[in-house]
Amino acid sequence: MARPLAGVRIADFSHVIAGPLATHFLCLLGAEVIKVEPPTGDVLRNYTQRRELRGMSEAFIGANAGKKSIVLDLKSDVGREAASRLIRSSDILVENFRPGVIDRLGLGYETVRKTNPGLIFCSISGYGQSGPMRDYPAIDQIIQSVSGLMGLSGEPDGGPMRVGFPIVDTYSALLAAFAIQSAYVQRLRDPEGRGQHIDMSMLDASLVMMASVIHPLMISDTSPKRTGNRGFSLAPTADTFDTLKDPITIGAVQQGQYERLCTALERPDLLTDPRFADPDSRMVHDDALQAELARTFATRTALEWEVILSEAGVPAGAVRPVREVLELEQLQGRDLMVKIPVPNPAVEQASILNAGFRFAHDGPGVSGPPPLLGEHTEAVLRDLGIEVPASTGQASAG
Repeated sequence: MARPLAGVRIADFSHVIAGPLATHFLCLLGAEVIKVEPPTGDVLRNYTQRRELRGMSEAFIGANAGKKSIVLDLKSDVGREAASRLIRSSDILVENFRPGVIDRLGLGYETVRKTNPGLIFCSISGYGQSGPMRDYPAIDQIIQSVSGLMGLSGEPDGGPMRVGFPIVDTYSALLAAFAIQSAYVQRLRDPEGRGQHIDMSMLDASLVMMASVIHPLMISDTSPKRTGNRGFSLAPTADTFDTLKDPITIGAVQQGQYERLCTALERPDLLTDPRFADPDSRMVHDDALQAELARTFATRTALEWEVILSEAGVPAGAVRPVREVLELEQLQGRDLMVKIPVPNPAVEQASILNAGFRFAHDGPGVSGPPPLLGEHTEAVLRDLGIEVPASTGQASAG
């Protein structure tokens, strides 16, 4: 059995993270992704602190392995003609230009659907294709600010704090990939095989991602507040505590979990103390209970407590640096990493993350390298019936 999207062609006009990461997930599922780059290349190629990796940055490798790269000058007639032919031969198109740009290039949805009515056309932008903010420029950290996400991160008495990685780009990419696959299934079931235009807004995606705090606001007018490391339940036993070595996070939010926590900590007095008898009482005496827990957690290391509490049925995890997470035995044999060749002598081979889920057979994965800029231009264009002068190998030249 082939992988789910084997035989599906994607014309990828996107750049940086949200768009390329969306098509990366589809590539992992077997789709052929043809990455269309300007003569200067996707700027993500240079997002690295290592000079020798300029043109093939770590972030670019992780989001573009297994794709094909062609260079097109979309401001030229030849480049637009090549793009049009590529789009006619594709099942899916992904773009993340500013709203209106692809239309001005003559490659907008209403234009290309005339020659490819089954095309699934996904537009990813900061604020969507409509509304008073649609033309505002936006990147991940801007949407973190505008969406209110920054206002949720940080300590209660501190200022807003950006999440430490491009979380909006990442979630938008996942949501876009989900939307694209949904539209593809919809097309398969449509008697006329009609395609779809997907309007993917990073701001919209951010609010969906924050549903757990947005819904209480919408339904009960309960405004979200910064809670630091406190869990969503706000229980005093859902927090992060210092230990003899490194912090630990616990999540004893149910009565049974609290009772198991006290037993595992060898603190039967916390079970009989009337101040901590039930969730409401514990919330009233939050500071007192946290002081007692802190005193006990300080007697062992985070790793020791992690084992003790987890084996007792209490959700708990030591706070680890990412480097140590990658070394966890738990990750071995789960197909979470795949090794790929890299066309750069400074790396030559790299491990990148897989899709994050496993199939019993024919699951996600990729074995091809990330492409050099324009590496597949000549081959792809010849396949589309366009002759490319050997002296350039670029569609902008013919």
